[in-house]
Amino acid sequence: MTASPNATVPTSSSSAPPSLQTVDLWWRAANYLAACQIYLLDDPLLRRPLTREDIKPRLLGHWGTSPALNLVWAHLNRAIVERDLDILYIAGPGHGGPAILANTWLDGTYSELFPEVSQDAEGLHRLMRQFSFPGGVPSHASPDTPGSLHEGGELGYSLVHAYGAVLDNPNLIAACVIGDGEAETATLSGSWQLTEFLSPVTDGAVLPILNLNGYKIANPTVLARIPEPQLLSLFRGHGYEPLVVSGGYDGEPPAHVHARFSAALDTALGRIAAIQAAARSGSTERAIWPMIVLRTPKGWTGPRFVDGLPIENTWRAHQVPLAEVRENPEHLGQLQEWLESYRPDELFTESGAPRPELLTLRPRNERRMSASPHANAGQRAPLRMPPLEPHAISTVRDGGLAESTRVLGGWLRDVMASNPDDFRLFGPDEVASNRLDAVYEVTGKQWEAQVLPTDEHLVREGRVIEVLSENLTQGLLEGYLLSGRHGLFTSYEAFIHVVDSMFNQYAKWLESARHVGWRGRLSSFTYLLSSHVWRQDHNGFSHQDPGFLNHVVTKSPAVVRVYLPPDANSLLVTAEHCLASRDHVNVIVAGKHPAPTFLTLEEAREHGARGLGIWEWAGTERPGSVPDAVLACAGDVPTAEAIAAVRLLKQHIPELAVRLVNVVDLMRLSHPSQHPHGLDDEQFDATFTVDRPVIFAFHGYPTLVHQLAYKRHGIGNFHVRGYSEHGTTTTPFDMLMLNDLDRFRLAMDVIERVPGLRERYAGVHQSFDDARSRHRAYTREVGDDRDDVLGSAGVFAPQP
Repeated sequence: MTASPNATVPTSSSSAPPSLQTVDLWWRAANYLAACQIYLLDDPLLRRPLTREDIKPRLLGHWGTSPALNLVWAHLNRAIVERDLDILYIAGPGHGGPAILANTWLDGTYSELFPEVSQDAEGLHRLMRQFSFPGGVPSHASPDTPGSLHEGGELGYSLVHAYGAVLDNPNLIAACVIGDGEAETATLSGSWQLTEFLSPVTDGAVLPILNLNGYKIANPTVLARIPEPQLLSLFRGHGYEPLVVSGGYDGEPPAHVHARFSAALDTALGRIAAIQAAARSGSTERAIWPMIVLRTPKGWTGPRFVDGLPIENTWRAHQVPLAEVRENPEHLGQLQEWLESYRPDELFTESGAPRPELLTLRPRNERRMSASPHANAGQRAPLRMPPLEPHAISTVRDGGLAESTRVLGGWLRDVMASNPDDFRLFGPDEVASNRLDAVYEVTGKQWEAQVLPTDEHLVREGRVIEVLSENLTQGLLEGYLLSGRHGLFTSYEAFIHVVDSMFNQYAKWLESARHVGWRGRLSSFTYLLSSHVWRQDHNGFSHQDPGFLNHVVTKSPAVVRVYLPPDANSLLVTAEHCLASRDHVNVIVAGKHPAPTFLTLEEAREHGARGLGIWEWAGTERPGSVPDAVLACAGDVPTAEAIAAVRLLKQHIPELAVRLVNVVDLMRLSHPSQHPHGLDDEQFDATFTVDRPVIFAFHGYPTLVHQLAYKRHGIGNFHVRGYSEHGTTTTPFDMLMLNDLDRFRLAMDVIERVPGLRERYAGVHQSFDDARSRHRAYTREVGDDRDDVLGSAGVFAPQP
């Protein structure tokens, strides 16, 4: 529906109702401060005519979106004051920083957190000077911005962050302003569907506010140009009832828009309250949530024409409307006229503080959106950790098997039972596929849409959210963690690349937030990647890619962690560690198929604490001597192959001394100067040696090991085997042979690199090569692998 203004429409701000007069004052003040941040170095209150020296030498910022962001903030303040609401403000339009900073300063929060940016003329000077200035603050809502958990640098994630933040926050409303350019992105387009995953009983509400200002950087926006009936049908199909507010065009007085938007906002908030009250009283009727479509001119209240070209309500208003202020006196004069149009003497006292009339629109304490605890780790409580011992697998060096992620699923079930209100599991339709379905013993999958008798585990309030979009599941967990809760994201390894860019943005947020003293600490974002490259033989080449690890390690070493647990007990220990950690992005890669369990739980704890170590029981070196070669491994399947290779060598060359080293914390390979988990040179050299060949069986791309260990003394002796981009639909062992990671190839590598062995044991080398040929021929004839390379028997039993 379209929200109608009052019967008597005010024609100017002076004739508006008192509350809307104050809203207009706040809006003008925020607009003034936003424009001044983009342009001014000095004279923040226009006490004299502007000169060239008052203008920044580099004009950086985005004006076009600022008036609408300020309008929404001012009206939400009115609603908070009148209704005592808990509202989180999420600014989706890109580079909306000047608007958000303006409002946080008016709120008083900015000056509380940054006392040097005080609420006076000197503080205004610093507020303006620091914006998009060397050593200052960026043009988007970065971690330095009070009240922000959404940066707005890369577009598309605002709405999914809003939904993630309100999960298990039943009294929170996330008001999410969405730019119409942003609305064209893939993630934002998918986020409209999240109404089907929001419980009106246990969750809060999201109020999307789509700002149709019509333009992106240089083009019109799609949603602003389609017919309005089509636009409204789109949103109704996603489960919303849109309220349309349009105005500000052709010189229409802002008071008209204030009246319309105020009416629409009150209607929307009333509907949210009614939906939640009905659901919490037992109604199961499907919720149709309100949203607001706000049509206002891009760059509203700014220059309408510059150099004879239209600016307001065109793409030219996107960034800096007057681009030559220091060089062009006419532009300087237009800037003076533009800033004076806000009548700053009505907005600020002689000392530069906001006038008392404005303060009546300032919510109190944590009700200020700029001071919302939900934007700063919420009321984060430590995760209650159930014991691992009931889930531990006995060591199976004698041949037993376990599905690592299935074992983990049993523990995650206990985690959910112990944390019923602040832990969730997210995944793109792969929770059961990745063998974590034990969690359904204590919870279901949250689902608000239709449920059929054939469905399983779908419930109105559940702790698992599955939607077939890695972007949405990533974004939901980000919003959930940023607002102070705990969770885990599980996905197929190959397809986690879909969120490469989202991971980038989140890792950068965490790195930046580390340097903001008042930011609360967050539970770490943990990826569990299963269905990995070495067990995607049935799905084929498209499903075989371990390259996310290469992408992750490029980010800040203070933030990223990568773990390759070799077995079920190691996975339990690693998951416990990661879920207890804070302010990190953890990546765990673990298989879901039956595999050997090499370590007891206690051994796994010790090994995990070291991050890498020598497995004396798996090697053939003699105590007190130096090995002839080192067989290193990282990853569950490479570990099994490396151990099998040692067994082969022991069987055929019993006098050969081979050390087996397993790496569970990949960053231990780094030098300490490159990563805080890096092993010091003395320990590294003692473990890997400096002059013996090191054959490294690695889960991912071989170059990553060389990249991490490039500073090491003996790196020239490293020969890494891993995924070499050879894949197809075949058997598991044939996949290993395709990429030269099988036990026979590893054993051959040792023979080739230990001086003198190739000549003395040419026959053994040839027998290993022949064995590879026999195994490949068997797969082509039978369609499966031979029993002697399957499971624990294939690792530990002697082979011809």
